[in-house]
Amino acid sequence: MAKVSPVSIKYMIYASFSAQGPVEKPDVIGAIFGQTEGLLGSDLEMRELQKEGKIGRIEVDLSVVDGKSVGEIRVPSALDKSETTIIAATLETIDRIGPTEAKIEVSKIEDVRGSKRDYIVERARKLLEGLDSSDGDMAKSVREESRVARIGEYGDDKLPCGDLSGEEIVVVEGRADVVNLIKNRVFNVIGMSGAKLSKDIARLGEEKELTLFVDGDRGGKLIAKNVIANANIAYVAVAPDGKEVEELQGKEILISLRKRWPAQEFMRRLGRNGDDEHTPAESAPVAELSREEVKKKVRELYAEIKDNKKAIFVDASFNIIQTVGATSALGSLMRSDTPVKAIIIDGSATSSLISACGEKGVTYLAARNFSHVEGTSVQLISL
Repeated sequence: MAKVSPVSIKYMIYASFSAQGPVEKPDVIGAIFGQTEGLLGSDLEMRELQKEGKIGRIEVDLSVVDGKSVGEIRVPSALDKSETTIIAATLETIDRIGPTEAKIEVSKIEDVRGSKRDYIVERARKLLEGLDSSDGDMAKSVREESRVARIGEYGDDKLPCGDLSGEEIVVVEGRADVVNLIKNRVFNVIGMSGAKLSKDIARLGEEKELTLFVDGDRGGKLIAKNVIANANIAYVAVAPDGKEVEELQGKEILISLRKRWPAQEFMRRLGRNGDDEHTPAESAPVAELSREEVKKKVRELYAEIKDNKKAIFVDASFNIIQTVGATSALGSLMRSDTPVKAIIIDGSATSSLISACGEKGVTYLAARNFSHVEGTSVQLISL
């Protein structure tokens, strides 16, 4: 009997079944071939598809509990998306296994190529360290990953940084800002790891000319006021209104840095605008949403990226933290220092991404398809 090469597998159909009495694996496989025969016509005949290598070896796991048989069926498919879903739906028409009544329900269809894409990007990033020449979207992603891999640490507080060998250094708030600047070829950067000023930054200001680069909101201005008061800051650059440094594009970064102000001039402007007379209000605690409310918010956010192969990271208030390419979701999550409540991805969630969500404390992961992972604490939402 033909077996699909693992290289040619596109999708994996996962289905659960229950039978009213004890059955064996051959009974389950026999029911699949026997009860679907002639149902879909010659083009989608299960036996013929398997002979042609378009359907792989059907795997069955089963156990008998209290006289009833339960288990899982896995059907590898090299067919296209629409044909695979037809085969999956056909499985649910089976109502008997062996001599007993039975029910089969498809739990998910996994795009097994998603994990291969993650491997390609990661492996290509490593290869690029010795050969930096390629074009296209994937090449751009790999180049960015390679630059980010160069992030080092500075001082006793191990602050994230790029190349600090020059005389001018850009100081930003956190690691995500450092990552974004390095991706956009601004290498002379160091992060404060939060609003609290590290003594390492103050010490660096005695040796280098520091430009403080803050977010374009009220919080950014208040951070600037604190840092200028406690470190030798020469210039201050501010992101466009309402934008954070970590989300700026290359052109926006360069324009903002060119428009920097001397620190004392910045403080005079701050005083005239009255921005130094207040402190930011503390964030009100966020009420825990029900699962149905979460699903509603997830689907509203998903509408913004549907069919664009993107992924959205959101916080506990379901405000967007960042938007990345679907294939970059795993790497972006592992590098993120910001707490992520949920991830919505226009594509398949690989087992690596699901495991990473568990490690990083992500509560919800929404995707079109999911790889099989046992014992995860992440709540999965199918799109």
